[in-house]
Amino acid sequence: MANQQTYLQTEKLGKRFNREWIFRDFTYQFIAGNGYAITGPNGSGKSTLMQVLWGQVPSSAGVVNYTIQDRLEPVENIYQHVSIATPYLDLIEEFTLLELLDFHFKMRKLRPALSLNELPAILELEHAKDKLIGNYSSGMRQRVKLGLALFTDASFVFLDEPFTNLDEKAIQWYKNQLHFISNAIVFIASNDPREYENCHQIIKISDFKI
Repeated sequence: MANQQTYLQTEKLGKRFNREWIFRDFTYQFIAGNGYAITGPNGSGKSTLMQVLWGQVPSSAGVVNYTIQDRLEPVENIYQHVSIATPYLDLIEEFTLLELLDFHFKMRKLRPALSLNELPAILELEHAKDKLIGNYSSGMRQRVKLGLALFTDASFVFLDEPFTNLDEKAIQWYKNQLHFISNAIVFIASNDPREYENCHQIIKISDFKI
């Protein structure tokens, strides 16, 4: 049997705030196993494009189609197939790390190679697994956000400025975890070339402004 295909297809996609088009006529096909960088300066609309692609923000024009293993998936179900890490995504501060992981992975599936018990060690936060997330440093929180995105069994992975609040050691940790999403469609929004050095294609959002 032929390999089943997973991809995301946009056709003439556009988003407008008031009279200003953030992007327009964005037609693209994103294929599983590839990474895509969405680049541009701060305020250019990178995050907005990502939010439209993962279905949180409605488009002003055009369509987004999601195909998972040759099956067209309705947008209202796509949240089950998406994982996200962004600077503006908050964690539940009243939970310990163990409680947060248990809560998250009761709703979402772990990637097959992983087990819940080993996640604190993989996150290099075994020593802090019983501490409240609210007492974590900004770097520790970012590592947790990235871990949730990378370790969730999702077809579409969205990472917005993944190096945020990471020191060099944590950046290397993040790079070492990317193999978990090698079969996904990965989107990275960034204006820092180091963050998207492994992406297969680079999309400049300025190319889709009118």
